[in-house]
Amino acid sequence: MTSSPFTATVLGLPRVGPHRELKRATEAYWAGRAGAADLRAVAAGLRRDQLRALTEAGLDSVPVGTFSYYDHVLDTAALLGALPARVAGVADPLDRYFAAARGTDSVAPLEMTKWFDTNYHYLVPEIDAATRFALHPDDLLEQLAEALELGVPARPVVLGPLTFLKLSKHADGDPLDRLRDLVPLYRELLTRLAEAGAAWVQLDEPILVTDLSEPELAAVRATYTALAAGDDRPAVLVATYFGHPGAALAALAATPVEGIALDCTGDAPAEAVAPVSALTGKLLVAGVVDGRNIWRADLDAALSTLDTLLGSAAAVAVSSSCSLLHVPYALSAEAGLDERLRSWLAFGAEKVAEIAALATALTEGTDAVADALRAARDAAATRRTDPRLRDETVRARLAALTPADTRRAPAGDRRAKQRAHLDLPPLPTTTIGSYPQTPAIRRARAELRAGGIDRAEYVRRMRAEIDAVIALQERLGLDVLVHGEPERNDMVQYFAELLDGFATTEHGWVQSYGTRCVRPPILFGDVTRPAPMTLEWIGYARTRTAKPVKAMLTGPVTILAWSFVRDDQPLADSARQVALAIRDEVADLEASGVRIVQVDEPALRELLPLRAAEQPAYLAWSVAAFRLATTGVADTTQIHTHLCYSEFGAIIDAIAGLDADVTSIEAARSRMEVLGDLNAAGFDLGVGPGVYDIHSPRVPSVAEITEALRAALKGVPAERLWVNPDCGLKTRGPVEVEASLRNLVAAAHALR
Repeated sequence: MTSSPFTATVLGLPRVGPHRELKRATEAYWAGRAGAADLRAVAAGLRRDQLRALTEAGLDSVPVGTFSYYDHVLDTAALLGALPARVAGVADPLDRYFAAARGTDSVAPLEMTKWFDTNYHYLVPEIDAATRFALHPDDLLEQLAEALELGVPARPVVLGPLTFLKLSKHADGDPLDRLRDLVPLYRELLTRLAEAGAAWVQLDEPILVTDLSEPELAAVRATYTALAAGDDRPAVLVATYFGHPGAALAALAATPVEGIALDCTGDAPAEAVAPVSALTGKLLVAGVVDGRNIWRADLDAALSTLDTLLGSAAAVAVSSSCSLLHVPYALSAEAGLDERLRSWLAFGAEKVAEIAALATALTEGTDAVADALRAARDAAATRRTDPRLRDETVRARLAALTPADTRRAPAGDRRAKQRAHLDLPPLPTTTIGSYPQTPAIRRARAELRAGGIDRAEYVRRMRAEIDAVIALQERLGLDVLVHGEPERNDMVQYFAELLDGFATTEHGWVQSYGTRCVRPPILFGDVTRPAPMTLEWIGYARTRTAKPVKAMLTGPVTILAWSFVRDDQPLADSARQVALAIRDEVADLEASGVRIVQVDEPALRELLPLRAAEQPAYLAWSVAAFRLATTGVADTTQIHTHLCYSEFGAIIDAIAGLDADVTSIEAARSRMEVLGDLNAAGFDLGVGPGVYDIHSPRVPSVAEITEALRAALKGVPAERLWVNPDCGLKTRGPVEVEASLRNLVAAAHALR
């Protein structure tokens, strides 16, 4: 095995396409409008375009294998023969893959949760004693051959065995016990890739930036000593990201791997690297360009970091800090952005250019990239002095707050008043907020943007949608209604468009999961609310029914988590500013007569720092921000919140600390497991564990929902239990929504 170091790369790539081509092709395949050959052709075209663009940009090592039809963790399960046994009866391999991802009429999908502390969702592999791993490398080998045929310096990328096992769901035993089964398969894979022409292979191990025990560190050493043995393999690059690996760096450096990739966007990477003397014989791939945020890199600071790292390794390559999966494709598509703000930004293509410029500066000197350095300095200077970054009024309001501004009466007192005021039946039924975004809704929004209709016509159409949703809920017999959110393009973007301090994009799509994409807003300045944001729509919905209508808002932590946030002040400060704006909205809703307000925080778990030492501070300010947003109301006003698709065990105390009167929470895929955690923490507030999974197209039966509710009633008394789906219904079709909700109401009535 002999492989020369490279100088410029990225750790991974987006895959949905700059115009969401893969999303459309996949959904056409699911709907039967296109065949597998059509889908594969779109995928191959997207891969070819990316490979050519990266090579032309000057990268001398290009990742392959980061493409996915749905999720890269699911891809790894397929690679290792670890798809769940229940999908084995699906004959076609592609359909079997999608069955594991999203289920079928008769097959439940895998659970889904957040990828570390990002807004990307991965599918959780299921491992038990019956799991028999087997290597299925054809797709990866095909992508490698595709790249080599184009003359691309291809580097296959595979999720590493430690991370795969640690992120899987295990029926019993220590997850890492299965390394004895996986390491030989990974070793075989390395040999196969070398035979196919790969000079380097990247094994992703982001789990190394979390807290690891001594036995786990020993597993790092043993695993990579075994994988890097012998010479019938490519050079091995182990990629860590989303933080610094700490003690795991020394453990990894002690093995024979040829390269280690580090996230160098945090504090003092050079000081952390210097003591690890074993790096002096390796390639250090320095992630000095932030792969998760969209601010233009400080090239001078990045070069300073690279200079200090040069003496710590045999060679240094420039890279993104993580995969570019988390940022939009290119800034060139954004014609509507303010020009000054635009000059501060770098999307995926611009980050690749920054990496190439830094690599050139290392090899040829800074004079070779003088123009790029000058442009970066000029952009930083205009950003520092822009008056939009500070609003002294909102800062003064926050400074004047006291602890009393984030406290309410005891939960039991509130519950009694709300029960009398709202007069709801036992096991009240509701939904999370959104209803299907129909073609008519999307068409109206597009026509409004294009000037084809005026705002009056748009309002008329949205009111017609609200009429239909209210009528549907009345017909089905739901107890607490919602207006369906037809006017909202996205639960974060909608509010960002109405808050000062945010900017939004036209084409800045980022994959959230599968074919679900979002356009994260850009938080660049202090946040204020110039006018009410939801009163018009909620007020209209309340005129269409005598039942309670629940108002839906997005919470401060989620707005930040699903935005590209400013990096010039602590996140806690930005959270307080957003919370103050939401607090004003809640007050206006209450004053208008609304008595149930839901403030969603599905991202509460997502932002939890990966290191335990950093978690208490985060939980303190995130809970405080939610309480600031929701505590300025009377005891009779019921505050709801919603959390979804995360492992909640680590934040159970924080969920209780939110002090929401009702918490709806994802529990369908995890089979009500979260209720045990809540009870163990002494949680005594209202809870609505999702009784069916809305991310699967299947319609749950009355019996299935009844069984889920009976399981929930074992952990939650009826007087505190709500009945609802596990998430919003925006992505589902109207027919399946109506059928599912009809069964939900029937199950609740039967149990009453």
